[in-house]
Amino acid sequence: MKITAVRTRPYVLKLTRPLGDANSPDGFDTTGGLAVFIDSDEGVTGIAVGSPGVEAAIESLSTLILGMDPRGVRGLWQRMVDASFKGGNEGAANGAISSIDIALWDLKAKLNGEPVWKTLGASSRRVRAYASGIDMPLSDAEMGAFYEQMAAGGVHGGKLKVGLDPESDLRRLGVMKDALETSGKRAELMVDSNEYWSPKQAIRHVSAFEEQLDLVWCEEPARRWDYRGLRKVSQSVKAAVATGENLNHIGDFLALMANEAVDVVQVGSRTSGITGALQVAEMAYGFELPVSMMNCPGNFMAHLAAVLPNHIMMEVVGAGREAVLEVDNHIEDGYIVLGDAPGLGVEFNTEKLEELAVDPTAARTGAVPSRRRRGAALYPVPAREPAELE
Repeated sequence: MKITAVRTRPYVLKLTRPLGDANSPDGFDTTGGLAVFIDSDEGVTGIAVGSPGVEAAIESLSTLILGMDPRGVRGLWQRMVDASFKGGNEGAANGAISSIDIALWDLKAKLNGEPVWKTLGASSRRVRAYASGIDMPLSDAEMGAFYEQMAAGGVHGGKLKVGLDPESDLRRLGVMKDALETSGKRAELMVDSNEYWSPKQAIRHVSAFEEQLDLVWCEEPARRWDYRGLRKVSQSVKAAVATGENLNHIGDFLALMANEAVDVVQVGSRTSGITGALQVAEMAYGFELPVSMMNCPGNFMAHLAAVLPNHIMMEVVGAGREAVLEVDNHIEDGYIVLGDAPGLGVEFNTEKLEELAVDPTAARTGAVPSRRRRGAALYPVPAREPAELE
């Protein structure tokens, strides 16, 4: 059994609502994606939903796996990581490794005739979900409607984007809490400042929130690598510190865990794929730390979450990124319920993909903004940047 081809197709789609955080408060309503396909001589194809801009890195790394048995996923992952040693599995290389690895797991499970959650060894198809509006651009009414919609599916945990205005943040937390409690359950509240605050700012703002509300965690309350600052926040507030979304591989997480700087370890498709995220989650298990899975189109990473003994809940966004996909899972009683379709349970709708397909440059233009506000995490910055800096 051999891998015969690796193919990519970039696309851009319109979201059902704008997404944004403290670094991009005006938000964005389009997003770019990358369809990745790995073909085998058995006539079976594995797929992954990747990020635009990594096509060249995928083409380069594909030479390492062409002609290889696709069932040896972890060995092929190591082969790609070893080949990227000097530059590290960072940036485009990490995006390529992640996409290829996810498509290989999809292919392996399809060859087995079973869903990925069974291939990985999970005994349950259910993964607890929490709602994440990525909601900075939304009005109170729009935000409340999103969380009420999630609550109708039994979801009672929610994460709010914060950082620009503490008074507004507190009001919006109340809106989210009221909406989530329409589920009939007690709301579990989380905040995410996206590395916008310094550690001292985070302590001050989170402590003020905690005077009125109980928070499960505060996410990225300091820079992703700042284990001293993150530990200071963890020791100074009641809420757990959650971080890891923007880290790439197991080496990035070691200092945080060893220095007691993270209370909830966040992994996802960008953590060097399913194989890389599994490694980090297993290391967290050794440190007695819980893991939370980050969001992804179609919630396909729930397959990995299902097998992790230390997984607590997975982020669900539901902003229309699935428009190009056919998805075999649903939310019921607050859980992502995975189906029995072989593979990841997501497939590209070929007609829709062709309709939304673009050239690589256009896909990168439509990608999620990754800019950082000037001065963020160093000193207080205005809610809106001066016109000359925009």
